[in-house]
Amino acid sequence: MDWGMQNRLNRLIGSDGRCFFLPIDHGYFQGPTTCLEKPAQTIKPLLPYCDALFVTRGVLRSAVDPGIDKPIILRVSGGTSMVGKDLANEGITISIQEILRLNATAVGLSIFVGTDYEHQTLLNLANLVNQCEDYGIPVMAVTAVGKEVGQKDARYLALACRIAAELGAKVVKTYWCEKDFDKVVDGCPVPIVMAGGPKCETELEVLEFVYDGLQKGAIGINLGRNVWQNPHPVAMAKALQAMVHENATPEKAFQIFKDVKNSEKA
Repeated sequence: MDWGMQNRLNRLIGSDGRCFFLPIDHGYFQGPTTCLEKPAQTIKPLLPYCDALFVTRGVLRSAVDPGIDKPIILRVSGGTSMVGKDLANEGITISIQEILRLNATAVGLSIFVGTDYEHQTLLNLANLVNQCEDYGIPVMAVTAVGKEVGQKDARYLALACRIAAELGAKVVKTYWCEKDFDKVVDGCPVPIVMAGGPKCETELEVLEFVYDGLQKGAIGINLGRNVWQNPHPVAMAKALQAMVHENATPEKAFQIFKDVKNSEKA
């Protein structure tokens, strides 16, 4: 692997082989998402606890301090919205020149395996890899499944992740599944980070699925709404950081959450 590519990957993934990416790119199809209406205010207290930001160029320029020392994963796909006909109908929205201009450490895009736009989004990934390899920029593929996430099993996720890796993604962001998640990881020759996963009612449930995924081989998380939509986002970020980088159990991480939450009240 070229030095530049390896250097960028080393910035994204810690020396312990783990990572905590914080996605704030939701507005590219959701608009002013709850708790992300003013992204600069949302992310400022959370930056110390994450390893990288996953963000669009518009929010990067308007809401992220250029002086921060955090790697940027640039969202480079889009073209659809929540009120449109099909969220899977994405294209590449950013040129390689813009990626370089913004000094992105990596780029990310969604693929929609099994949809009417499977072919289009997989070619988006392949073409992006072709361009980014010339400049040593890692590509993260996101196995987006939208509203059907709860219906997707390990067999589907393994298929999507393996295809993403085969097309050249250096990291794959996918959903955790309760059964056979280890088979999803084992079938993918590049690192996997977990997306938000199933709808959870409590903080402990979030911590439990993250712990399970880490134990089964994921190298980290790419969690947004479970962090910044929590009533106590800093407490949640600290708990997740401890789990990712300090191997905290769900119980230990939940205690960290409660301690930070209680200190905020004091």
